[in-house]
Amino acid sequence: MFYIVRVPHRHLPLLIVAAMLAATPAFAACTSPAAPEVNWRRCLLDGQELSGADLTRGHLRDASFTRARLGQAVMVGVDAANGRFLSADLTGADLTDATLRAADFTRATMRDAKLIGADLRRARLFRADLTGADLTGADLLGADFTGTILDGVRWTDGIRLCAVGSVGSCQ
Repeated sequence: MFYIVRVPHRHLPLLIVAAMLAATPAFAACTSPAAPEVNWRRCLLDGQELSGADLTRGHLRDASFTRARLGQAVMVGVDAANGRFLSADLTGADLTDATLRAADFTRATMRDAKLIGADLRRARLFRADLTGADLTGADLLGADFTGTILDGVRWTDGIRLCAVGSVGSCQ
C-alpha cells in the first residue's frame, strides 16, 4: 500500500537538501595515499611512482595504472578486475590471490612477479614480460598470452618451468 504525502511548497527545498545530505556518494578517494585496503576504484593513477607500496586487499577495480611504476609492490588480495596496467612496471610485485579478471597488462613488465592463486581469467597479457614469474594455482581461463615472454615462468601446476624462449605459450 502506498501513501501520498503532501508537502507544502515552502518545505520542498529543505527536503531536497536533507535528501542530498543523507545520500552517501560511492566515489573512491583517488587522492588517498597508498595503503592497505585503499579504495582507488575507477581512479586514474597513470604514471604514478608506487614502487614498494603496500596495497594489500586494495580496491582497484576499473582503475588505470598505465605506465605506473609498481615494482616490488605488495598487492596481495587486491581486487583489480578490469584494471589497466598498460606498459606498467610490476617487476617483483606480489599479486598473490589477486583478482585480475579482464585486467589489461599489455606490454607490462612483470618479471619475477608472484601471481600465486591469482584470478587472471580473460586478462590481456599481450606482449607482456613475465620472465621468472610464479603462476602457481593461477586461473588463466581465457587469458591472452599473445607475444608474452614466459622464460622461466613457474606454471600453474607449481612444478613446470617454462623453457627459455617460450613466447605466447609455456614450452
